Amino acid sequence: MKRPSLLIVSTLVALAVLLSGCAPPGARGSITLSGAYALHPMVTRWAEEYQRLHPGVAFEISNGGAGRGMTDVLAGAVDLAMVSRRVTPEEQGQGAYAIPVVRDAVFPMINRRNPVAAEIAAQGISPEVLTAIFISGEITTWGATVGRPDVADEIHVYTRLDSSGAAETWSLFLGGDSQSDLVGVGVSGEPALLQALIADPLGISYNNLGYAFNNASGEPVEGVVPAPVDLNGNGVADDEEVAATMSTAADLIATGKYPAPPARDLNLVAKGRPTGRTADFLLWVLTDGQEFVDQAGYVQLAPEQLEASLQLVR
Repeated sequence: MKRPSLLIVSTLVALAVLLSGCAPPGARGSITLSGAYALHPMVTRWAEEYQRLHPGVAFEISNGGAGRGMTDVLAGAVDLAMVSRRVTPEEQGQGAYAIPVVRDAVFPMINRRNPVAAEIAAQGISPEVLTAIFISGEITTWGATVGRPDVADEIHVYTRLDSSGAAETWSLFLGGDSQSDLVGVGVSGEPALLQALIADPLGISYNNLGYAFNNASGEPVEGVVPAPVDLNGNGVADDEEVAATMSTAADLIATGKYPAPPARDLNLVAKGRPTGRTADFLLWVLTDGQEFVDQAGYVQLAPEQLEASLQLVR
């Protein structure tokens, strides 16, 4: 029997790969991503694990905020944007194609040396009080947050200066329409926002799950603590309102006890339906890559959400 030529076999293999949208084991090239700080630790871990399977594929990952990532992908400067906010109809009209990949949440954060830290730990802070701190600016002293008029220490509010999915999510939770509704001293980037709070005992801010906690220990980052949100308004920080550790916080997000917002899905966004190496990476993220989600300090999407995301890529 006459054997097919090497050229024909190679052509058929290449065609099969192209049609399947999957990279062959020896694939080479690069995948570029930019955007939200919220997704950066998770995407970095995924990239490391994917490279173990495909050593010839290089990754270039940069921060800059969700707005920067969206601008980059729509301009064709990167393959994927890391986006932690809503994708607008205008962006969809420009070709933004969002694939939810994981879940996290934004938490209110205070310094451990806060003058009423003990009272906040016991009572929590209601959404109404948080709104009066972050949106209207009507509450300006720490004593007013816990009913102690004798404590006159001024509240120092820190917020994101750059375009941020965390800021938008936090604003929506408190009844705002966008990031611009938040008051406070603007700080660029999530790491800098966290450092500003660590340095200021009178500060309050908000951080994503992966930045609020130390992933190695599961404890809050040294110097800060998530403030319990008194969601039921009973004046007590109930057990299901206290995100004491990363695993506790993740469980509250997964079970819906911590509401959405400030819980939210995080997306990888392409310009148009992804193909080739990018599609293969996304398919891996939504299947085998899910085993690293808990390890990286994030929350998996529900099974039906994962399946819906897979259908966006297949």
